Parts: sequence; structure tokens; C-alpha cells
Amino acid sequence: MEIFNDAQQEIAKRIRPESNISNWKDWKWQLKNSVKTIEKFELLTGIQFPEEDKKLMKDTLDRFPLSITPYYLSLIDTDNYKNDPVFKQAFANISELTVLKTDMKDPLSEDTDSPVEGITHRYPDRVLFHVSNVCSMYCRHCTRKRKVGDVDSIPSKEQLLKGIEYIKNTPQVRDVLLSGGDPFMLSDSYLDWLLSEITAIPHVEVVRIGTRMPVVLPYRITNDLIDVLKKYQPLWINTHFNHPREITASSREALAKLANAGFPLGNQSVLLADVNDCPRIMKNLVHKLVQNRVRPYYLYQCDLSEGLAHFRTPVGKGIEIMESLIGHTSGFAVPTYVIDAPGGGGKIPVMPNYIISWSTNKVVLRNYEGIITTYKEPESYESKFCDRNCEECNLDLQLQEADEQKGIGIEKLLSDYDEAISLVPDNNERYNRRDLNGG
Repeated sequence: MEIFNDAQQEIAKRIRPESNISNWKDWKWQLKNSVKTIEKFELLTGIQFPEEDKKLMKDTLDRFPLSITPYYLSLIDTDNYKNDPVFKQAFANISELTVLKTDMKDPLSEDTDSPVEGITHRYPDRVLFHVSNVCSMYCRHCTRKRKVGDVDSIPSKEQLLKGIEYIKNTPQVRDVLLSGGDPFMLSDSYLDWLLSEITAIPHVEVVRIGTRMPVVLPYRITNDLIDVLKKYQPLWINTHFNHPREITASSREALAKLANAGFPLGNQSVLLADVNDCPRIMKNLVHKLVQNRVRPYYLYQCDLSEGLAHFRTPVGKGIEIMESLIGHTSGFAVPTYVIDAPGGGGKIPVMPNYIISWSTNKVVLRNYEGIITTYKEPESYESKFCDRNCEECNLDLQLQEADEQKGIGIEKLLSDYDEAISLVPDNNERYNRRDLNGG
């Protein structure tokens, strides 16, 4: 029997009085009934904004549109919405119209680093493939706010084939990240076609998908979707949880489906002022993530996109949070804190300082407790200049996997993987003569 909370039942009733609550878990029903106006938000939540506030909110929505799934809407604490982390990530704020001189439409230069439509090629061996400009919800902290609300933003096959051809013609690309928007806004059949095209490229070793569906619309993770994705292993999936309150029974169910299907799961959080800029909140979040088999991957410093100034924290706040995690919880629960460099410089890790000093023979370090210790450098190590002449290098450069199939005796002759056609005893006289005669 399905269990829905009071807020969900009330919202479903207000959306369509005649509808059955069972529609709630239909992801297409959720999209069809997304909240896109202040009036509908007020109707479904019971929150009534002052008229002067509504005018300012409408000014914001004229520039940055609103779209909230009924599911995510139901998570808002309506009794304390002004301080609620779900509300702040989903609903318009007049502060979004404050654009600083340092703000940019495209702070990461994704469009500049785009060799063909849909592809951002920044790092040597991987590309970001924009396969959708539409999301199930418009997050107020989106780094791609310049694209929010685009019309007809699901690319056609002809458009996507441009990106696929670029990947085919660029053999150094071994890793393809599908992004958007949200790739899971594509239909199952469309996603099936896209993944089949990409994974058929010989030099593509791994495909990743970045999605916020488990957070804002977990019902999109259907059994049919799982069946499509399972055809294309290895497939890595990154989610985007920013606060512990986003991890619900429904999101846990979605994550379990993905994890049980064998997909490695990661999470990319953004550090947001008055949302999660607290060591206790972040520690609780990473603990909940690993409980659900999601590895905290990145903690992002909020980008310099237009309209995000009110979300940004000092870098020192991120360092403080990292100090509260490193050494204080499991290593696999600690994300990498990064600044995505303005101008397209890529992700730059930012860490607390653990090296206090360094000499020829010793490194002086401190641990998370403040204990200062030393590490003795090796005395016999001789640094060698690498001239890139790999043929004469004394390191083992056999880069292929080791062969585990080493048959013995009759098994060796019966096997298909070994080319041997006979077994010859040691010191066989005839073979020894061959060796002596150079045969």
C-alpha cells in the first residue's frame, strides 16, 4: 500500500480534485502539473505572499522562470518557508536580479570551449555533452541560468549527431558526460538511441549522466528506465543533493533502484549561503548519502553566474566545512571541494593546509586533531629525468590487463584462448637439436 504524507495528499487534491492520489508517482503527471506561477504556488501550499512581495517576485520570474514539481513542492515546510532550504532552492528571490560586475552569463566559458553544437571540450580526455536544456525543476542556483526556460530545448537527433560525430572523430575522448538540463528528461527510447550511438564508439570507455531527478522527481527512475540504462554498462550516475531534507523515502527508493542495477553513484553539492553552509548540515548530508550508496564526489563553490550573488559564500566557509569532515568521518564520505575556475580553467581543488613545512629530508605535517608530526623522506631515492623515451624505460610499461587464463596440461590444449598445439617434455632430444641448429 502506497503511503503519502498529508502535504502530498492535499497538493494532489488541489491540483485536480477528481484525480486519484495514485497519479502522484507518475513522473509525467508530475511534469504536467509543475508549478509555474506564483498564484498556483500559493494555491497548492496555502502560503499567501504580501502583494508588494509578489510584484518583486514577478519581476524576478520575468527574467528567470519558475518550475517546481509537485513532489519537491511537498517538501517545503510551509510554517517556516522563509528559512526552508527546499523553498530557497525552488522559489524566486528578488536578489536574483542583483547582478554584480563580476557576474557572468557563462562563467565557465562552456560556449567558448564548444567545438561543435552541444559539446564542451575542456579536459584532454573527456567531453561534456549537452543533450537537454530542459529540467523537471528550475533550481534557483543553476549555473546555466542563461539557458533556463529555453523553448524547444530538447535537441533533435540531427543536432545530437553533430556531437556524436565530434566524439567519433576525436580519439582521445574516452569519457563522455551527458548533461543539460537533465538527460533524464529525454524519453526512454530517445535515451536508448543516444546511449547506443555513444557506446558504439570504440574509444569511449565510460559514459556518465548528471541528473537531479532523484532529488526533485524521483519517480522518473522507473523500472523501464533502469532496463534501458543496464544495457550500457559501464555507466556512472551523478546526483545533486544539497541538503539532508532532500533525502526522502521516495529519493531513497530511486537511489536503491540505481544502485541495485549496478551503477556507481556520486553526488555533486553546491555550497549555498543560508541553505547548507554549515558543517553539521554537510556532515549529516554526506552520511545520509553513503547510507544510500552514493559517494560524495564534489562540493562546489557557487559559480559567478548572474543572479547567484546571494547564494555565494566566502571560500573560507568551504574550508571550514572540509576541516569538519576530513579526519572526522570516513574518507569515502568526504567530497572534493572545488572552485570551477572562471573563464573555463576547470575544477581547482581547494583544501585545508596540512603541510606545515618541508625540507630536503623531512616533511612536517599536522593532522585533523592539530597533532604535528614528521615524515622522513627516503635517502636512497634518485630522481631520474624522464625524456619520454618509453622504449628504454626500466619501469614495467605493460599497460594491458594481466592474463589470468593460463591453462596447464590437457586443459591448455583444449582451451580456445591458447594457441599451443602440443605439450613437449623438458630436454626433448629432438627439440634440443632444433635449438642447436637454430630451427
